[in-house]
Amino acid sequence: MMLQLDQVASLREAVATWKSAGERVALVPTMGNLHAGHLSLVELAKHKADRVVVSVFVNPLQFGPDEDFDRYPRTYEQDCASLQAAGADAVFAPSVDEMYPNGQVQTLVTVPDDLTGILEGATRPGHFDGVTTVVNKLFNMVLPDVAIFGQKDFQQVAVLKRMVEDLSMPIELVRADIKRDEDGLALSSRNQYLNEAQRRIAPKLFVVLQSVRMAIESENDDFGAMEATATQQLLAEGFDSVDYVKILHADTLQPVKTVGKTCVIVAAARLGTTRLLDNMLVTP
Repeated sequence: MMLQLDQVASLREAVATWKSAGERVALVPTMGNLHAGHLSLVELAKHKADRVVVSVFVNPLQFGPDEDFDRYPRTYEQDCASLQAAGADAVFAPSVDEMYPNGQVQTLVTVPDDLTGILEGATRPGHFDGVTTVVNKLFNMVLPDVAIFGQKDFQQVAVLKRMVEDLSMPIELVRADIKRDEDGLALSSRNQYLNEAQRRIAPKLFVVLQSVRMAIESENDDFGAMEATATQQLLAEGFDSVDYVKILHADTLQPVKTVGKTCVIVAAARLGTTRLLDNMLVTP
């Protein structure tokens, strides 16, 4: 039977019981409104550990002043049913006061600007401070042996990896492959906001990323031209705007200058009011 917990003390008690029995514990952090992509993370966590804790917490600290925290979809009962069916051992859904007992203006965990001040961080100042702070707190509450994050938010995983390394956290951080629909569209809670016409256009993001990957694999090293061409292709396919298409080193997220190391193609494009993210790893 899956435990439903909302207090740190009861969470720690459950985890301590499992660990005293020699069991390995995995954490899957989420903000709820779960879909098949999230559930694939739970499935991977079950292969990595004996017990799986899934956190469901809409974190106000990572929302900017022009981002509507109150309108973020909350589907807790449905999420719990999905998690129980997926085989999670516990769902941890604390209140904001339980997570931030001293208020939201408090000690922050900050990763250097070379990872957090670009891409998503360039237009969302303070966003990644909110992410790293809440994940650090979850790590301290659960003390997991392994934590699972989805590749779709590639920059977030890179930032958290840096945090784990810099702070010598005894946690294995696993980046799970992107879960896609049959037409290639990366699964995301945002997809529910696409209308029928936009949903037909959305998979073209994946198609364009594939074309960039093939160009890199053919040892084309004119990365600036590839980025510009991909942007124009997305606009021609019907996207309303393109925030970025970048080819970056997979570990440092710095621009690639020569073919050789593993890189990642990251993209963000808009259909109406919906902003879609996707990425693709390329190993030459």
